[in-house]
Amino acid sequence: MSWLPDRDALRGRVAVVAGATRGAGRGIAAALGEAGATVICTGRSTATGNSASDYDRPETIEETAGLVTSLGGTGIPIRTDHLRSDEVRHLADRIRGEHGHIDVLVNNVWGAEVLKGGPADWNTPIWEHDLDAGLRILRLGVTTHLITSHHLLPLLIDRPGGLLVEVTDGTAAYNAGHYRISVFYDLAKVAVNRLAFSQGHELSPHDATAVAITPGWLRSEMMLDNYGVTEDDWREALRPGGDGAPPGFASSESPRYVGRAVAALAADPDRRRWNQQSVTSARLAREYGFTDIDGSRPDSWADLD
Repeated sequence: MSWLPDRDALRGRVAVVAGATRGAGRGIAAALGEAGATVICTGRSTATGNSASDYDRPETIEETAGLVTSLGGTGIPIRTDHLRSDEVRHLADRIRGEHGHIDVLVNNVWGAEVLKGGPADWNTPIWEHDLDAGLRILRLGVTTHLITSHHLLPLLIDRPGGLLVEVTDGTAAYNAGHYRISVFYDLAKVAVNRLAFSQGHELSPHDATAVAITPGWLRSEMMLDNYGVTEDDWREALRPGGDGAPPGFASSESPRYVGRAVAALAADPDRRRWNQQSVTSARLAREYGFTDIDGSRPDSWADLD
């Protein structure tokens, strides 16, 4: 039987999910909505279509905000390019005027999946890698997080108990011992784990917490499209004899799973015990007892060194 969230666990709390358009960001926003939070959903892809992301995708922040509201929270879409300091400063000013405070900030901006390339592009040495593409990976995956924290953390530390979540790929321990796809991707994902550590050091005197969270093999919209399946029939990608997913995809997780990890942390009055740590969604599922939307507790990191 599927685990059901406490619909009022985060009622009255204000969260910002930076990079909420799709993937983990949408899943996190949705799970915070399940727990009753007000969720400000930011990103570049909007229903007006005048500020698209690096992806040619149909998802929008308005859709994410609508999902938050349908699940019991209050979703608010605000178009923001997190590479533009002036836009993030304007976002902070608007939040200060309309809400006064942030309880949870999720740094999930990425946007470099296309630049990362597919398996045929991986392990390309730095001297052969497209330099402009590599530097944009770092700007999208790291600079955006720095700009967002600079402008929004003052709204989180004005009261005790704030939570900052840095979303990455791979724990600090795993990434320390494994080369990840390319120099640029590797550096971006290691850096985001370190951001949780360093910002946790700076937030601690303000009774605030920073945690890095990595999902496992994520069934994002892009991943499902890649295998020609949907969330409802994703296991069809595992059928033998086709060009679908490898066996490891069986332990993949929906974006809501990492979202429930964030919501569980936010609802934990003793969350400071996690400060500066780097954890997986699966580890937090074991700790807090939540499940994915199908009632499972997948852990795609379990069999990796």
